[in-house]
Amino acid sequence: IPFHIVEGAVADVRVPQNVTRSLLPFLQQANIPYTILISDLQQAIENQTAGRSHRSRRSLPGYNYEVYHSLEEIEDWMHYLNRTYSDLVQMFSVGKSYEGRPLYVLKIGKRSRPYKKAVWIDCGIHAREWIGPAFCQWFVKEALQTYQTDPDMKKMLTQLYFYIMPVFNVDGYHFSWTNDRFWRKTRSKNMRFHCHGVDANRNWKVKWCDEGASLHPCDDTYCGPFPESEPEVKAVAHFLRKHRKQIKAYLSFHAYAQMLLYPYSYKYATIPNFNCVESAAYNAVNALQSAYGVRYRYGPASSTLYVSSGSSMDWAYKNGIPYAFAFELRDTGHFGFLLPEMLIKPTCTETMLAVKNITLHLLKKCH
Repeated sequence: IPFHIVEGAVADVRVPQNVTRSLLPFLQQANIPYTILISDLQQAIENQTAGRSHRSRRSLPGYNYEVYHSLEEIEDWMHYLNRTYSDLVQMFSVGKSYEGRPLYVLKIGKRSRPYKKAVWIDCGIHAREWIGPAFCQWFVKEALQTYQTDPDMKKMLTQLYFYIMPVFNVDGYHFSWTNDRFWRKTRSKNMRFHCHGVDANRNWKVKWCDEGASLHPCDDTYCGPFPESEPEVKAVAHFLRKHRKQIKAYLSFHAYAQMLLYPYSYKYATIPNFNCVESAAYNAVNALQSAYGVRYRYGPASSTLYVSSGSSMDWAYKNGIPYAFAFELRDTGHFGFLLPEMLIKPTCTETMLAVKNITLHLLKKCH
């Protein structure tokens, strides 16, 4: 059971089918209320991943943004955009993953002047949260398709650059497609414990390995042997440090909980520019709700979700990026990490409204 589950809290548990028959009478006798969310989890997983390698890949101009894509497909798509939209898109790598994969980022924006402020967006720090990379791709699609027709998008791409990293944890994401749909961490090896991976959102140099992180290499929230031990974290941290004067907002996309979080994660305390950040969050969740009526909770991560140390959002804020947010996208637990593909479009549509709102708020120079 995860460390942050306490008495009275709701916990999602995966139970082997052969155990279910004996577990349900026990829960009834103990008066523990339960709900069966997905009766056949294996089938639900297979529905998302089966046949993907055999599905006829549509040509890249007809790329389908309403299905989940493998790492190979996402990388092909990035290369295609880099070739096709050279006036607005520039693709580069910030480094290599533990298993040697390139860590690709798309820089999007009109090259209108040499120096422009920028917004960093990353998705897929946690491998199993597939809706994150789906949103990053959706954002790029919207930016490129509506740039000419939407005055807000034109303003955003003219006045700002967007650095977008569709898959932060490339090794883990690939592994979640090939081996374990619920894999969360990176894939670095720990020789002593024969466990793989570090939680890439507990590996940053900000109150590293304190509350809400684990020292045990086999745990899902393992903080790593030292801060920035993971090449993925080290590479992104290096890039953000190098561009910290330019980057004014850091947005990281996770799942699931339907929340918009801001610092701090590692302690209960109010950030110095609280009024600015709070009003940006309030307006963003209202904009999001206007699409389908979906309500997001918002607030400091520590009190709104739980205390966690070594997070990318806290690190970005501590390193001088004044607007740092983490989105926890749909849903609140029914499908959890297995959010069906039919919900990609509404989730991304509403999230897009929130991101545009935050970006335009940023341009109004609230300090």
